[in-house]
Amino acid sequence: MTDATLLEQIRARSRELGFQQLGVSDIDIAQHARHLQHWLERHYHGDMAWMEKHADLRAHPEQLHPGTLRVVSVRMDYLPDDDKDLIARVRSDGSAYIARYTLGRDYHKLLRKRLAQLADYIAQLAPQPDNGAQHHRAFVDSAPVLERAFAQQAGLGWIGKNTMLINAQAGSYFFLGEILTDLPLPLTPSQDKTHCGTCTACLDLCPTQAFVAPYQLDARRCISYLTIENKGSIPPALRAKIGNRIFGCDDCQAVCPWNKFAQKTAEADFLPRHGLDSAQLVELFLWTEEEYLAKTEGSALRRIGYEGWLRNVAVALGNAATSPAVVAALASRRGFSSGLVREHTDWALAQHAVTA
Repeated sequence: MTDATLLEQIRARSRELGFQQLGVSDIDIAQHARHLQHWLERHYHGDMAWMEKHADLRAHPEQLHPGTLRVVSVRMDYLPDDDKDLIARVRSDGSAYIARYTLGRDYHKLLRKRLAQLADYIAQLAPQPDNGAQHHRAFVDSAPVLERAFAQQAGLGWIGKNTMLINAQAGSYFFLGEILTDLPLPLTPSQDKTHCGTCTACLDLCPTQAFVAPYQLDARRCISYLTIENKGSIPPALRAKIGNRIFGCDDCQAVCPWNKFAQKTAEADFLPRHGLDSAQLVELFLWTEEEYLAKTEGSALRRIGYEGWLRNVAVALGNAATSPAVVAALASRRGFSSGLVREHTDWALAQHAVTA
């Protein structure tokens, strides 16, 4: 079997497994590694110490998985509905906004399983000497891999001004996964040219002005960072800008013209659970810890824990229109055991002119 035929069979199997696209790149991403170093030197990564700790591994997959010659990148659509006007949902008063990628089952679980199946298929197509080495290794956002860099070099899209990978036929609402392999598979054409043109919609819309320049994101101001990665207090100056977003933010994608081509997911696991795509803030704030654990089981929402959940919803309630229900919900948490929750609850009550 020729290498080209092998690649076509791998691509065909990837489609059967639910991936929309597959490409292959080499392991040289020196230009992207320099961009990462520039980003780290300016401390744009905030408290995400692991970004700096594993910076070298991100640029050298052969150190992460010895013998790596190629990176096989795949993408899978995740948008759960056809509603492209997500900005309107962000501005809907009283409702909670949760980033579209996390409304359903934790994507790591599904993608990891499918990628493992693809890696097994590659091993069957191209058996290699059993010398104890692992010839193919799959990753889904769980190891230090510069996935957007490899995906761009594999031709899956270009990195836009909002730092997202954008595909001309599918927008940017998709997950990425990688298989590191020692097979010398044929390279697919990279996407070296960007197609953002003079558009700055994503930069202009960002509520917290997290983009310091095109292609440069200061995570410390990003709502996704503030509501997920940040484990402490949300800076008071940024709380009002968060609006009703309680887990992540899609604004820079929602306003991107290329996302008119985004495709609805075919995966049932990515569809909303427990009505989280239209849930009300008051309802979510009154969840007990048991309810939170039950309704976020198997979901990426578990990452922030119950304390982080209440912190985020408290801020969103502070930004909501004043009503007896909102004030009563916030007041019910005044004596909560967590100082972090009490701090944000007190702030929210003050926004409604309620003081201790």
